[in-house]
Amino acid sequence: MLEAIPLWTGGLICILRRRGSAMIEKEEEVVQNYGKRPNCYRDEEEGVELPVKPGYRADEVLGRNCRFLQYRDPRAQRRHPLVDPVVVSEIRICLEKGIQLFSEAKIDLQSVSYPVFKEKCLYQHDHPDRHSPTSRKSPPDGLHQDICGLLQLSDEVLAHNILSRLTPRDVASIGSVCRRMRQLTKNEHVRKVVCQNAWGREVIGTLELMTKKLEWGRLARELTTLEAISWKKLKVGGAVEPARCNFSACAAGNRLVLFGGEGVNMQPMDDTFILNLNSENPTWQRVNVESAPPGRWGHTLSCINDSSLVLFGGCGRQGLLNDVFILNLDDRNPTWRKVYGGTPPLPRSWHSSCTIEGSKLVVSGGCTDAGVLLGDMYVLDLATKNPVWKEIPTSWAPPARLGHSLSVYGKTKILMFGGLAKSGHLRLRSSDAYTINLNEREEIKWRQVECSVGPLQNPVVPPPRLDHVAVSMPCGRVIIFGGSIAGLHSPSQLFILDPSEEKPTWRVLNVPSQPPKFAWGHSTCVVGGTRVLVLGGSTGEDWILNELYELCLASRQD
Repeated sequence: MLEAIPLWTGGLICILRRRGSAMIEKEEEVVQNYGKRPNCYRDEEEGVELPVKPGYRADEVLGRNCRFLQYRDPRAQRRHPLVDPVVVSEIRICLEKGIQLFSEAKIDLQSVSYPVFKEKCLYQHDHPDRHSPTSRKSPPDGLHQDICGLLQLSDEVLAHNILSRLTPRDVASIGSVCRRMRQLTKNEHVRKVVCQNAWGREVIGTLELMTKKLEWGRLARELTTLEAISWKKLKVGGAVEPARCNFSACAAGNRLVLFGGEGVNMQPMDDTFILNLNSENPTWQRVNVESAPPGRWGHTLSCINDSSLVLFGGCGRQGLLNDVFILNLDDRNPTWRKVYGGTPPLPRSWHSSCTIEGSKLVVSGGCTDAGVLLGDMYVLDLATKNPVWKEIPTSWAPPARLGHSLSVYGKTKILMFGGLAKSGHLRLRSSDAYTINLNEREEIKWRQVECSVGPLQNPVVPPPRLDHVAVSMPCGRVIIFGGSIAGLHSPSQLFILDPSEEKPTWRVLNVPSQPPKFAWGHSTCVVGGTRVLVLGGSTGEDWILNELYELCLASRQD
């Protein structure tokens, strides 16, 4: 068992949990490193010795769990390498400006979206906790000057001005520092604001349904650590007839929408089907629309504003297409509406598309009617009254390709991966990754992701592939699996990458339970930010649509 022992380390109050020989061995190790034990005074109430002068290394005693509070003390010789200098500077500015001296009446709480904490500063508590620093016997003269100024801030300032600006991972780490921090970080409203600041309002809106079953703290932890990830097999009713392949499926909320596809004798299909996952017994249902887009296959279907779907391109009866249609599922009588956006991109199929900022359609690459691979990128803002296609000008672009994936992270940043790419006079499956920020203030540039080498000097890179699945997680990481892979590599192996890292590194993700044997990008949907549904995963045939595989990124309590 463990018990809480307060300790001063280089101007920082923290709580260490220790008992038995383990901590004694650690103390002896530190003594050997520094030559002397720290001077201590005895706390009569607790019966333990507290160090007066810093002698322990913060990274030795606290590790990563306290990297947020390890701001550099004047007497410190160095800072832990995991400390974020930006956060440190913000903390120091707050302390130097005297925010801890503000009273409740002087703080503007109008922007706070969670209940205000009524406790004042630690030294102002009317009923101090016996475990808090102020409940103890006053330390010797001069020791109070070494107490971390951060812990003298009021709870509302800590929650609103500091904790809410951190990532869920850092907030979870801070919760293990001391009891007061644990109580602050356990607050559901604080955790929601933390997730909202880190992931964006759109993502939070998508995850609201999950938090009715899971708390924000648990959901953030599971999406960060992926400790609850698992495969699940399920069956649904109804039928998608006639049989088809090369259709496109997309999720809008908890509804799966399937459009078009390639029927018998390469006939392009023009019908629409919906699978409502909210129903007790999900069943495929055909949607009767007044005017359907021309039949096609090799097209893309993307979601905008959580309730509408946008259709682009593909191969129709008369050749390749470059038209745009929108279907609003919330309409009483859903109807495909054609969008005229000025000069459109070249007609194409097997391209890739995604949406950014809720309403902007991004189209990249593909293949022309003459078999020429494309390497361009266009954006269409569907929120404007008169949408106009705009080509993204770049000084350099990745090799032209088809069958690749576009994954959005950080609101306007996109990760491109894989596909059948042009390589000299050849066309080869690719495992290259590139990033682009469409909100770049200066020149918009493509950047190739240079993955760092792991500790074993053997970098993990997904095998080259096309028409694969790319899942954008709420926390910004991307999961890759499935597709058409050369050689004997398994398409069911999962790989994960965080493109926002300074040196991104591919990692293999081991998932319990039986995975699907096949998974294709055009027939896989992401539902609610935490569920990935693979259609036809057993045989690789797209028309087996009554059997689904679900990759659960977080716990489900059905």
